Amino acid sequence: MERDVSTPNDALHLERRVGLVSGVALIVGTMIGSGIFVSPSTLLVKTKSPGLFLVIWAACGLLSTLGALSYAELGTMITESGAEYAYYRHAFGSLPAFIFSWVCTLVLKPSQLAIICLAFAKYTVEAFVTECEPPIFIIQILCVAIIGLITFINCFSVKLATKVQNIFTAAKLVAIAIIIAGGLYMIGIGNTQYLSQGFEGSTTSFGDIATAFYSGLWAYDGWNNLNYVTEELKNPFVNLPRSIMIGIPLTTACYVLVNVAYLAVLSPTEMMQSEAVAVTFGTRALGTLAWLMPLAVCISCFGSANGTLFVGGRLCYVASREGHLVDVLSYVHIRRLTPSPALLFNSAVALMMIIPGDIASLIDFFSFTAWIFYGAAMLALIVMRFTKKDAPRPYKVPIIIPVIVLIISVYLVIGPIVDNPKIEYLYATLFILAGFLLYVPFVYYKKVLPGMSYVTTFLQLLLEVAPSTSMAED
Repeated sequence: MERDVSTPNDALHLERRVGLVSGVALIVGTMIGSGIFVSPSTLLVKTKSPGLFLVIWAACGLLSTLGALSYAELGTMITESGAEYAYYRHAFGSLPAFIFSWVCTLVLKPSQLAIICLAFAKYTVEAFVTECEPPIFIIQILCVAIIGLITFINCFSVKLATKVQNIFTAAKLVAIAIIIAGGLYMIGIGNTQYLSQGFEGSTTSFGDIATAFYSGLWAYDGWNNLNYVTEELKNPFVNLPRSIMIGIPLTTACYVLVNVAYLAVLSPTEMMQSEAVAVTFGTRALGTLAWLMPLAVCISCFGSANGTLFVGGRLCYVASREGHLVDVLSYVHIRRLTPSPALLFNSAVALMMIIPGDIASLIDFFSFTAWIFYGAAMLALIVMRFTKKDAPRPYKVPIIIPVIVLIISVYLVIGPIVDNPKIEYLYATLFILAGFLLYVPFVYYKKVLPGMSYVTTFLQLLLEVAPSTSMAED
């Protein structure tokens, strides 16, 4: 859908085109990606028992729900897009907001997009190359093509991007329903020997439990994504909390039932040895329909990647609009009303991240960094309960909820460092600290690199974009 440019002096801005159904689809569609099809094996390796395995899957869903309820308060109190970026700016000031935008636009969102697209490419190639390990460069080429296609969809039209999200979310829910139905059938005929092992042999390691949460929470990540597009949400005071209340419990129920289904068919040993639990499940349980599982993974990853780029571009757009990134990233296409420069930038960084091709390292890097910022958002909510007592809060959570999520966030950050330190954690810390060095000259003193005005003008003409305004107060 294009904008009518015949109206003079009409300020450019993103329009409210995301309704309740699209809001739920964005949450569910970005949460259900590759994680539920890949993560179970990693999580079971860490927990060492079916009982603790299922408890942590459910606990991850509960933690995501508590976090999202806190975000519902933040999102209805501060109706700007950008999620954590906007909340830090209002609670703590410019510096923490800049640090978040720096890390998120250059690490978190691009790495998330790269992980999902690499998983898509890996499963697609493996469906055709069965005799040997597929060449990494083939996977990377397909990954580049998928990122390009998703970028085109999001740059072309917000309406098209949300339609794609709705369709692929519905498709992946059908795939999950097939897995659940297959598992329930196996339980019905008496295949409960693996589930009956319960908590036998469960780990007691502080670090193993924390890293098990990392694997589970990676599958749940996306619970905060609707907060990134609040300015484009129709009636955000109503639709933001409703979308959260529908989307996250639905995803949690799906995840727990899918893992019960896996254990009704596969032994814990088989699950731990499988790199693609859903594909192994399909081979064992679905017979001639086993091909549905690789297809389901690809559909799920594509929908999740589409939603991830949709929200990642909005964060980049908002941070630029507030002067924390180069100006051109806050510009909007003059007819299509999409933040195309921000979307292109996000995709370009993701393309660089696919070069190593190591999904496991990217997940470790992502999870460690993400939970630092999720915890900081909980702290922002608590702080604003005292500093902004009179601010209107259409939706308000009991204060104990953000306190619990904050404590768990601290555990998830410190636990792996103490028990099993990795180089990815050091890289993440150094990258955060680098943001402090960049803040002083480029934000505080507003220094501009020579020639940036010419670059901005060139990109503005090339991409047909113009400066925009905020919809937060509309």
